[in-house]
Amino acid sequence: MKLLITGANGLLATNTIKYFLELGHEVKGLLRSKEKFVLPPHPKLELVQGDITEPSAVENAVKDCDAVIHIAALTSPDLPNYDSYYKVNVAGSENLVKAAIKFKLKKFIYVSSANTMGFGSSENPGTETTPLKPPFTESLYAKSKLEAQQKLFSYADKIAIVTVNPTFMLGPYDGKPSSGEIILMGYRKKFIFYPPGGKNFVDVRDAARGISAALKKGKNREIYLLAGQNLSYKEFFQKLVKKRTGAKSVMIKVPKPLLLIAGYAGDFLRKLNVKTSASSANMKILCVKNYYSAKKAEEELDVHFHPIGDAIEDAIAWFQKNGKL
Repeated sequence: MKLLITGANGLLATNTIKYFLELGHEVKGLLRSKEKFVLPPHPKLELVQGDITEPSAVENAVKDCDAVIHIAALTSPDLPNYDSYYKVNVAGSENLVKAAIKFKLKKFIYVSSANTMGFGSSENPGTETTPLKPPFTESLYAKSKLEAQQKLFSYADKIAIVTVNPTFMLGPYDGKPSSGEIILMGYRKKFIFYPPGGKNFVDVRDAARGISAALKKGKNREIYLLAGQNLSYKEFFQKLVKKRTGAKSVMIKVPKPLLLIAGYAGDFLRKLNVKTSASSANMKILCVKNYYSAKKAEEELDVHFHPIGDAIEDAIAWFQKNGKL
């Protein structure tokens, strides 16, 4: 099978490309800059430079493939308005599905986000049927991913659409880095400041295997959470510190009121069209424990998820090898 994988420079796409190449598939990776691609050349890998917001570039990428795995997305937390997210995450996704239908592809795997559904507690984690709730209803990124998800499902009578929704991914080949920033934030620090909330962390290689399983077994119009281990931020940083042999860090909890003050200050700056990752929505998200369950994916796709320790360790090793730690 020949697969088009979008967003090829990203953490998840890079690991997904590597996994499918190991399975013997042909892969076409769509990306905006070939120079930033971190994997070595492979005889079954073709890199295509293009932008999903340009229909002609999308059609050129799609035309000789069997299926699309759409991972590319605008994830920056610092954009002040919704239009930028809509252009890439919604309109760009629609460009891809229209091209896939035009060239009669077999399946379209859309990589959404766990933040498009409601979170839960450690005792009762969120699932695919949990309704979205605050503070994620205020997140422009989450709103755009949910709108894209709904838009794509409107085409499900013309092509099989399966959505996978990973939680917070960690692991090797994080070239930017993206989510691996959380490791760089705490690894060398004597003082680690952590927010009061928590989240679900998933090994990016488990997420890649989940995508492969969705391609084989995923049902049309279905959504599958790809979730690993639920941890508070304090628990996560404690795990990170343990990976530093002989090192000690002082853990300091940042009070919720202080985070909210920073968030509201960020809201004011955004009204002035200033880019900042601080916003009341983003700060509120840091204060809740948004936990999820992968039970549906485990049962229906036969995919399994590991504790996050190995992903932390392998991400550290990759960062060290590439001069980022």
